[in-house]
Amino acid sequence: MTLPKHELIDGKVIRHEQIGSNDVYLLDIDIFTDAEQYAAGQFVQLQVPDGEILLRRPISIADVNGTRIILIYRAIGKGTKRLTRVQCGDTVNILAPLGHGFNLDCQKPLLVGGGLGIAPLILLAKRFKGKADILMGCKNAAEMDWPVKMYDNITAENIITTDDGSMGLKGFTAQHLPDVLAKKAYDKIFVCGPEIMMKSVAEIAKQHNIACEVSLEKRMACGLGACLSCTIETTRGRQKVCKDGPVFVSQEVFFNE
Repeated sequence: MTLPKHELIDGKVIRHEQIGSNDVYLLDIDIFTDAEQYAAGQFVQLQVPDGEILLRRPISIADVNGTRIILIYRAIGKGTKRLTRVQCGDTVNILAPLGHGFNLDCQKPLLVGGGLGIAPLILLAKRFKGKADILMGCKNAAEMDWPVKMYDNITAENIITTDDGSMGLKGFTAQHLPDVLAKKAYDKIFVCGPEIMMKSVAEIAKQHNIACEVSLEKRMACGLGACLSCTIETTRGRQKVCKDGPVFVSQEVFFNE
């Protein structure tokens, strides 16, 4: 499928609300163009409506519905905290779609998400039309509340982990992956979350000879590959997360030690 070229879009905010106990927000924007053509794993660069904040904020596309896109973000810095003040009916400017998404070339997919990294996998799960399983984890039951709701009836099986054991299996998400793989056969793993988790999942996938794709997150300014601020080292040389990614084949990535 040929992906649409990125463009500057003035969208209208349809819904904006806090959905998570740890400052997680859902932003629903009507972009007045076909959002269904966007690939799972792509992202947008959103201009925060504040004259003092010049750089756009990169946010993964969590879901699409007709001409609307769903963004899920955490308010942790000046820009995203200012973004929380945007109200329904406001106009926001985005540059979209950006980057390369996931390659859905498999029959038995397993999605693995950690924390806010669970959000970009929502659209991917829907594109697999109910045949994907997901292994997802958060720190505790309160933080797992929104992912459980988002993944209701869009996956074949939801395997939940929490660090403290307050919901689902106790412990870090990656440590439960070997048991999941022992119970069911998968031909590809898609992962998004903290880098340490993605590194562990990539290593386990390699040990089991299972293809794996990771969605990376790096600080970026332009989102177009011009500023070089999100460059990483790979087996194919230096690559830009915003332009060559954010999705990469896991075995091509040199993760930080």
